[in-house]
Amino acid sequence: MRHHCKIGLVPRWEPQARDRLRDAALELFLAHGFDNVTVAQIAMRAGLTRRTFSRYFTDKRDVLFAGSEQLPAVLAAAVGRADPDLAPFTALLTALAEAGDIVADEHAAERRAIVQASPELQERGLTKYAAVTSALAAALEQRGAEAATAALLAPVGTAIFRAAFDRWAEQPERASLADRIRETAAELAASMQPAAPPSGHRSRPAAGRAT
Repeated sequence: MRHHCKIGLVPRWEPQARDRLRDAALELFLAHGFDNVTVAQIAMRAGLTRRTFSRYFTDKRDVLFAGSEQLPAVLAAAVGRADPDLAPFTALLTALAEAGDIVADEHAAERRAIVQASPELQERGLTKYAAVTSALAAALEQRGAEAATAALLAPVGTAIFRAAFDRWAEQPERASLADRIRETAAELAASMQPAAPPSGHRSRPAAGRAT
């Protein structure tokens, strides 16, 4: 015989509550803007209570950034696992590509659109990436890189990751995040190569010595 909860009582456990709250929040944020949505509205859209929301998320920002605090550690660990014979920058790129597919998820494009529309959320995103840069620098030093080298390469690695993530989030079905990271790194390397001379340009012969 099936037992039903009495009216006014909420089960202590709700199936897939976290996913329901996240999906409801993303839907509302996209429709009305992050600043115009309350926790109560998110809970109501998900068919849950504010108390249930508080079991899974600290506040409505946490819906977007939950789990992001693990990103610095994930990337740093990947740097540590890279082949010890690799040069620091190569090890960094290898680690970014390895970790890329770990952190990618199906809601990245939606979160990106929401964050870009909110200065408050953009500020929190900058804080997140600052932590990533610090973690990468520390991981490179642990591999034996000089402190100055690590301090130079870590922000470059973070910039590559951010640019690649934005590209991937626009069309996640076209390529993996790891592929976008490799692509972005290759473009950066190509941009630092000497420019080829214009087509048809001939170098002027060196002047002969006077006899």
